[in-house]
Amino acid sequence: MANSQEPTHDRVVLEHQLDQQFPTPEADKRSGGARRVSQQRSRERSVILYIGVLFAAAVLLMLLTLLMERRQTGESLNDLNQSITGLQNSMSSMQKVDQLYADNEALEEQVEELQAQLDELQRENSRLEGELAQAQQDGGEMKRLSDAMDWFWQINEAYVRGRYTTCRELIQSLRDAGLEDALPKVSITDNKRFSPYDRYMEIYDALY
Repeated sequence: MANSQEPTHDRVVLEHQLDQQFPTPEADKRSGGARRVSQQRSRERSVILYIGVLFAAAVLLMLLTLLMERRQTGESLNDLNQSITGLQNSMSSMQKVDQLYADNEALEEQVEELQAQLDELQRENSRLEGELAQAQQDGGEMKRLSDAMDWFWQINEAYVRGRYTTCRELIQSLRDAGLEDALPKVSITDNKRFSPYDRYMEIYDALY
């Protein structure tokens, strides 16, 4: 069996070599068909490569577009965040201003209350000053009355005892002190006869 297959193989190799050296029309057809198939496959590979390049370019363009949109979106978000932050700051500032207005109104009310209290205290102080001045005046008048009556009793005693010189000296001292008008002009005794002023004028008229 091995010996019968070896001549067949040699014959096939020999026919192939002959076909290459002396191609027959059928061999030419087969060779041309092979070339066409090879060219068609080459064109298909070129088309596939071109499509792949276009697809890769499209994908790259989409990625670039996505990155640009993402960047723009990020910038927009940053701007929006800044706007929100600015708005929040503005609202906070407005709240602070409102609080300042409220505090200012409260302070104005306190100032008005304090001013009313101050006015009341000033009126009270004026009243007390008036009373003090009146009391001082009354005290001064009381002192003048007391001094005048002291002189009067000395004058009256000296006149009753007949010490007319002493009485005149006391009358002059009373006049020099300007206390004549301080003597009471109403009676201060139970008999209601003479007031100190009337008694003084009676003694004065008797001695001068």
